[in-house]
Amino acid sequence: MTRGLYTSGWSMLAIEKRMDIISNNMANASTNGYKKDNLVLESFPDFLTKIINDTDTASGRPYNIGTMQLGADVGEVFTYYSQGQLNDTNNYLDMAIRDSDNAFFTVAALDTGGNTEVFYTRDGSFSRSSNNTLVTKDGHVVLGENGPIILQGGEFTVEPDGTVSQGEEILDRLLITEFADTSVLRKHGNNLIRAEAGSETLEFSGTIQQGTTELSNVNIVREMVDMITVLRSYEANQKVLQAIDSTLEKAVNRVGAL
Repeated sequence: MTRGLYTSGWSMLAIEKRMDIISNNMANASTNGYKKDNLVLESFPDFLTKIINDTDTASGRPYNIGTMQLGADVGEVFTYYSQGQLNDTNNYLDMAIRDSDNAFFTVAALDTGGNTEVFYTRDGSFSRSSNNTLVTKDGHVVLGENGPIILQGGEFTVEPDGTVSQGEEILDRLLITEFADTSVLRKHGNNLIRAEAGSETLEFSGTIQQGTTELSNVNIVREMVDMITVLRSYEANQKVLQAIDSTLEKAVNRVGAL
């Protein structure tokens, strides 16, 4: 009976974490380039059940009499990097990566320690800084193959391969990083992504579309359905806890008094 308390309790903790993930997805449904997260649950590690007061004469250790599980636990948070819907803005500062789920714009931003570090993002709603540098909406410098992209006055053109030009002059080419495996990527915050050291990269296989932004890949209807399912699961575990608690109360106060 006590095992049932632990099983329901662990499940409620895991469900609460899943609810946090769903809430975050819904909150970022309108964030350009946001990628949906999902919680992967796994069975709680098996524990060997032992007879404490009966030991093996050869080893002196308690006998193993089987295994038991304590319900579900949090495995990992998995991110879906599938491309979101493209939205035409007709703004020459907006760009989107298409035909490649594993490619990202490369930006230079400050980490938590205040040091400049390379990050990645799918949010191509860029702007022009006071010194004519191409930056993200949060002010992070967008990198080209030769460093920060320094613009001139007026509009510019971005070719499908990422080449940035103004008039007849080629300024630079967007530094697009395409990863062989997105499992090496971790969200940093503010729509930025960090890659593990030594991550394998590939030649960019997609195209850049100017005047377009990529929307998030969150399906708000799907998230609402998942939220309802999670709430019902939480309520079911809560009722199990209440039933077990009521039974234990009767066992202590009534049976124990006989």
